[in-house]
Amino acid sequence: MLIIRDILVSDEVVQAHFVCQLDACKGACCWEGDYGAPLEIAELPVLEQIFPLIRNFLTPQGVAAIEAQGTAVYNEAQESYATPLINGGPCAYMTRDNEGGAQCGIERAWQAGVIDFQKPVSCHLYPVRVSVSDIPGFEALNYEQWHICSAACALGKALKVPLYQFVKHALIRKYGEDFYQELDEVAHQYSSAEKPE
Repeated sequence: MLIIRDILVSDEVVQAHFVCQLDACKGACCWEGDYGAPLEIAELPVLEQIFPLIRNFLTPQGVAAIEAQGTAVYNEAQESYATPLINGGPCAYMTRDNEGGAQCGIERAWQAGVIDFQKPVSCHLYPVRVSVSDIPGFEALNYEQWHICSAACALGKALKVPLYQFVKHALIRKYGEDFYQELDEVAHQYSSAEKPE
């Protein structure tokens, strides 16, 4: 476990290798699972504000789900807010490309310059998950391993890209450039110390 300021970073975030391979998984993390994407409290009013602007980037089913459930739903099991789902399946903000791969409607609107919010930070960070630590005042970053990401693990290992580097932009978005630089320095020291003499 690494400690960067008030963030606990699991060893796996530094040691594991990962590069998304959307050709293989088709973005299954957008439709697999029991819950929507975790949302931060600060993101709730943002989703309400941008919904009228992004509805043309969503599917009719997604729009209907959001209109019925709201732009965010409270998940009692997780004790947090998440994106709504379409009939308990795909994220309501999910669309598909011409090859059937998942795309985020929010991100498509961002890419088109319609909004300045890229997507929920939990989606940007995935497969790194943020949780409240047992230590008061600390957050924890953990690697959520999932079989649907096996191709991403293989590609990351082949390209020798550590997980924390793969999610660099998301980490900077969440915690700032200084945090990432400090993590990078500590990660290099950590990996050097692990190499046999």
